[in-house]
Amino acid sequence: MPSIDAALARTLEPWAQRVRARTPLPLRIGWGDDPAAALLLCEPGTPPAVTLTLRSPAALPALLSPSLESLGEAYVEGRIDLEGSVADVIEIAWRLAETGAASAEDARALADPAPQGSALSRLMHRMGEALRERQRHTPEADREAIQYHYDVSNDFYARWLDPAMVYSCAYFETGEETLAQAQQKKIDHILTKLRLAPGHTLLDIGCGWGALVMRAAQRFGARCVGITLSQNQYELARERVRAAGLQDRVEIRLQDYREVQGRFDRISSVGMFEHVGLANLPLYFRRIHDLLADDGWAMNHGITSTDPANGETPYGGGRFIDRYVFPQGELPHVGTVLTTLQQGGLEAFDVESLRRHYARTLQCWSEAFEAQAEDLRRMTDERRFRIWRVYLAGCRWAFEHDHIALYQVLCRRAGRPARELPWSRRWMYAADATAGAGADAAGASA
Repeated sequence: MPSIDAALARTLEPWAQRVRARTPLPLRIGWGDDPAAALLLCEPGTPPAVTLTLRSPAALPALLSPSLESLGEAYVEGRIDLEGSVADVIEIAWRLAETGAASAEDARALADPAPQGSALSRLMHRMGEALRERQRHTPEADREAIQYHYDVSNDFYARWLDPAMVYSCAYFETGEETLAQAQQKKIDHILTKLRLAPGHTLLDIGCGWGALVMRAAQRFGARCVGITLSQNQYELARERVRAAGLQDRVEIRLQDYREVQGRFDRISSVGMFEHVGLANLPLYFRRIHDLLADDGWAMNHGITSTDPANGETPYGGGRFIDRYVFPQGELPHVGTVLTTLQQGGLEAFDVESLRRHYARTLQCWSEAFEAQAEDLRRMTDERRFRIWRVYLAGCRWAFEHDHIALYQVLCRRAGRPARELPWSRRWMYAADATAGAGADAAGASA
């Protein structure tokens, strides 16, 4: 291991003093095997909750100019090791990133302001960015990005997801549900909102391992098509459909949403549109419009940014996710979702925030991941293990503190007569999902 000499320690000490002056942290920074070679960022008398050990001088820039991207990279690439609960690790990482952002802002305030350029040049830049974005989200590029994330292995995901392997925000109606119960409630909540009834055709865009389409066929009597770009998900979902005897009602396809043909009474898209690309959102919603029956309903359930300006999560968290977790993933603000949905020819009828529900879901996933840590390390390489470990815990923090959110948007084709719209939202929360959907459908047609 490269040694970190006294000169480097002297470099760290002024930085540590600035951090302690701004916001003391329960953090011990050490290097090598000498327990005396350490800096404490704690208040006097406060024990450290996390120990960060430098394994390479290349980790120093991540500390001296900390961001979620630089700290995450240093951990994933093995330049630092961390001891302590993952919840404490993530909290300290966010607080270090806040100090890094504040220091950068102070430096910018002392510098001469950068030229802003003309309004025309800024507009041309945005147009160029949008064109490049559309060009990089080809079906082939999107398939490669999806398979990077979802095709780690089915066994890897099965270790920390619920038994149905639902890899999206659960719905905790009371907050007391188990993860498995909350995931089933989420699926029923979506299908009830869609007013799914026996005989309806349902398209599920990004069907994962098939839990939603199987539930739609079994409980709601629908005929379903589920599409995914993940080879692993496709194979296991088909196997699960066969095992449940649902081949006559559920079809799983390895297919891009742009390649689907036909019309469907109902369309669901759960945790998928984050992969579409901001510039492609109007085209994505137009495709849903074209696939939807005239009197049909669609549901888009997806993660959004809370930054209306540029959609970036703060302190470099989004850049870390894009590099290591979801290549080419992009989060729109909910305002962008509603605007591009309308541009795609759809009318939003109901918008529901599930931010608290996703924070709880990620807590369940992260705790299960930590409980299975040794087995998961054996199932994949150390680098990927570290990526998923900080990704799950870091996203929980982000949802908990309103840096990202999640919205379910129920919509239908724009321009339909107002008399076709329900008077209230009561059917969405009916105790019996199928009875509630059927009763409302009857009331709407009366």
